Amino acid sequence: MNKYVKEFLHRGLVFGGFGPIIVGIVYLILSYALNDFSLSGSEVFLGIISIYILAFVHAGSSVFHQIEHWSLMKALFCQLGTLYAAYAICYLINSWIPFEFTVLAIFTAIFVIGYLLIWGIVYLCVRNTSKKLSEKLV
Repeated sequence: MNKYVKEFLHRGLVFGGFGPIIVGIVYLILSYALNDFSLSGSEVFLGIISIYILAFVHAGSSVFHQIEHWSLMKALFCQLGTLYAAYAICYLINSWIPFEFTVLAIFTAIFVIGYLLIWGIVYLCVRNTSKKLSEKLV
């Protein structure tokens, strides 16, 4: 198996954690035993499992920046696409956003702008820090 796929899976498992899955199973069992939940056990279970998968993909997607022969842009856009797909699917499956073109377009715009803004800030901070370190070395 490709070393980057292994690293993606490892990071996802380490940072995703199994706690949400265990809580989901407990809530699923309790919902069948007790009838005073405002959410059904399957809704809670779906929410927890989908959030776990989201955390797994989020943590694992950082591996794109470790692929040395990839450009920064290729790594950024692969991570962007992976995260967008995970977030959109999670939000749609849980009915946190409706499956409507306008809503998805707004969600997409906000997601892409937020992602690029965050990475732009990170890039500038790293560049400035590197510049200061280079000046101290010279």
